Amino acid sequence: MSVAPFCKGGLRGGSSLGVRNFSHGYKRMNSNHHPSVDERRDYGKSLRKQSPRSSHGDWQPAADRPDPVELLEEQNKDRVPWLVPVRRSRMMASPFSFYRGAARVMAHDLSTTPVSGLNVQACGDAHLANFGFYASPERQLLFDINDFDETLEGPWEWDLERLAASFVIAARHNELNPKAIRRAAGKVVQHYRESMGAFAKMRTLDIWYASMNEQEFLATLESDRMRKRAKKTLAKAKTKDSLQALDRLTEESDGNYVIRHEPPLLVPLRELDGSGMAIDEQLIHQSFLDYKSSLSADCRVLLDRYQPKDFAVKVVGVGSVGTRCFILLLEGRDRDDPLFLQMKEAVDSVLAEYLGPSPYENQGQRVVEGQRLMQSNNDIFLGWQLSRHQYYWRQLRDWKGSVNIEHLDADDLTSYARLCGWTLAHAHARTGDPVAIAGYLGNSATFDDAMTEFAERYADQNQRDYEAFLAEAGRLEAAPAGS
Repeated sequence: MSVAPFCKGGLRGGSSLGVRNFSHGYKRMNSNHHPSVDERRDYGKSLRKQSPRSSHGDWQPAADRPDPVELLEEQNKDRVPWLVPVRRSRMMASPFSFYRGAARVMAHDLSTTPVSGLNVQACGDAHLANFGFYASPERQLLFDINDFDETLEGPWEWDLERLAASFVIAARHNELNPKAIRRAAGKVVQHYRESMGAFAKMRTLDIWYASMNEQEFLATLESDRMRKRAKKTLAKAKTKDSLQALDRLTEESDGNYVIRHEPPLLVPLRELDGSGMAIDEQLIHQSFLDYKSSLSADCRVLLDRYQPKDFAVKVVGVGSVGTRCFILLLEGRDRDDPLFLQMKEAVDSVLAEYLGPSPYENQGQRVVEGQRLMQSNNDIFLGWQLSRHQYYWRQLRDWKGSVNIEHLDADDLTSYARLCGWTLAHAHARTGDPVAIAGYLGNSATFDDAMTEFAERYADQNQRDYEAFLAEAGRLEAAPAGS
């Protein structure tokens, strides 16, 4: 069953489960009826008739599938011209790097896959490198999804399919054997299913308050070797703060700290003349004021104690390279009391082509509201602004950390799959109906096997797309390696 015709009328407004009003499909029969747990579970099971669990493994590329290179190049039309070659270069690095930047390509392919019709707040780009650590306001190190540029209400299956396929692609990149590759992909789906079953038995507030802190993260690891390596990763994450950023990103000039000029990846405002980016100090000041108005009153009071000092373009990630992304250096009590904020352009989600537009006119607000829904705890500086371009803001570094994917062996990848499976299930349980989804998934491995088959087939397709992308390298300008 193709999701596209269903999405056009069903997923917006009259969805089976919408995160905006938490309406359930079974409520349409009786708007005054609050369904019981048994009714919700049975409803989820009934959806297997229209979308059998085994059907998720039957994916094949559509005969009229668009050229993936053309889809990617269309995204570059509105991006900063001198950064587009950097994006191409980063995507050429490996099949996994290409996959990270090809969310739009996969969004089209996912639009042809079966769905149950149960909605959640979807991440939209839930590959395994978009999970990691960050600090909660209570100064705990948490593990969660950490990228929401593509977030939109949609099928939970799409996030899980992108996540499972990413494990296959990453495992192949690490040259693991086929058995280990299949086990890792199967484990992320299995743990998603089992975790959703556990959430289905929990009280609503218990689901909302659940999180994975560093102690719980370490407890899931199976060997002392893995725990020892993980502790180093956690300790390193705690060093990534504004003081570290001050050391890495700035230099002294006339007794003040200013952001370094390291083109094309880091370019201060003073060096932007002739770049085609119309940025001046007055615009930055107004942008900062607009952003502050989206914050809570207490956070505005906190930010009033900081003074903006310097501003720069900073390239981050893979898929988002070329969108307008800036950092702002602020100073608190003195020059040794820095705060770095990131201002990142938000454009329409790649899912919107198939699910319809966001209910938020401001795409920055779309990202922020989606993150607040999906994450167990949020950055207090998360906010948005509206200008000619739409942006969301967040703290640049606040104990940010991630697992080094390229160093994972078979056992490591399997453990990481369990962590990501739980985390994605938790985000979906917060914003969808875990009882109905668990009812659809069931207790057997039927769904796991089908989704693992999809992941392997899609990894094959990603390899073909990557090779087509490389074949076009001659006519596409790319930055030198290392940019």
